[in-house]
Amino acid sequence: MQPAVDELCQLLDLEEIEVNIFRGRSPDVTRQRVFGGQVAGQALVAAARTVGPPESDREGKPWPVNSLHAYFLRPGDPSVPILYDVDRIRDGRSFVTRRVVAIQHGKAIFNLAASFQRPETGFDHQLPMPEVPNPESLPDFQERMAEWKDLLGDEYERDRAIDTRYVDWNPNDRTRTLPPEQRVWLRASGTLPDDHVLHTCVLTYASDMTLLDTSLLPHAVGAMEENLFMASLDHAMWFHRPFRADDWLLYVQDSPSAAEGRGLARGLIYTRSGDLAVSVVQEGLLRVQR
Repeated sequence: MQPAVDELCQLLDLEEIEVNIFRGRSPDVTRQRVFGGQVAGQALVAAARTVGPPESDREGKPWPVNSLHAYFLRPGDPSVPILYDVDRIRDGRSFVTRRVVAIQHGKAIFNLAASFQRPETGFDHQLPMPEVPNPESLPDFQERMAEWKDLLGDEYERDRAIDTRYVDWNPNDRTRTLPPEQRVWLRASGTLPDDHVLHTCVLTYASDMTLLDTSLLPHAVGAMEENLFMASLDHAMWFHRPFRADDWLLYVQDSPSAAEGRGLARGLIYTRSGDLAVSVVQEGLLRVQR
C-alpha cells in the first residue's frame, strides 16, 4: 500500500507558480467530480506554504493548524488543474489566518479559512474515547466488499491510500434502519514523512470519506444507490492535540439531523492511545433523484 500513500503525498505536494498562487492536480481515476477531501487537503497545503518565520518554531517549522472552515461551491473538474489563491489575512503574535480560494475555469469552486496557532499551554480536558475492537480484528475494504467485487471492477482491486475499518456496520446492514452513528478506524496505508503539516493535510483528506455517510444510516439506503446524490456543502475541523495520520485513529461519528435535502454529521477523532486529536462537523446534500 506504500505506493498509494506516496501518490497521495504527491497529490498534496502543490506547485508554486507565483507568490501566493499554487497549482494542484487530480488523480487519474474515473470520477465525475473531484473528491472533496482532496480539494480541502490541497487548499490547506497552500495555506501552510505561506506560513513561515516568524510564524514558526525554533526549528523553522510552521505553527500547527488549529482550525479550518470550508465551503464547497461548485463541483471540481478532475480533468484540469486546480489553482489555489492564498490571501494572507493576518499575521498575529498568537494566530495566523489564511483564506484560500480554489479556482477552475475562471470560477471559484471552493474556499477555505485556516487558522494557525503558536503552541502554548492551558486548560486541558476531553471526552473519553469509547471502547471498541482493535482495528487489526476488523475487515479491510477488500474483505468488506468481497461480495460486490464484480460490480466494483477495478475499483475493488486498486490500492487505497487510506485504510478504513468499520467497527459497527457492514454493507449488508445498510438495507435496514440503523442508528445515526458509526465508528471507523482509519490511517494512511503506509509510512508518512515526519512533517506535521502533511499529517494534518492527509487527515483532512481522509475526514471527508465516511462522515456524511453517517446521515444515511437511519434511512436504509447505502452510498452506492444509483438514484442517490451526495455532495459536501461545508466542512469544519478543530485540531486539539498531536497525532500521526499513519497511526490508527478512531473516527467516532454521529448525525443529529437530516432535513430539507441536507444531512449534518459530526465526528471526534482519537489517537489509538485515547487522546482526542480532532473534532469535525460537516453538512452535505442528500438528494434522491426520482
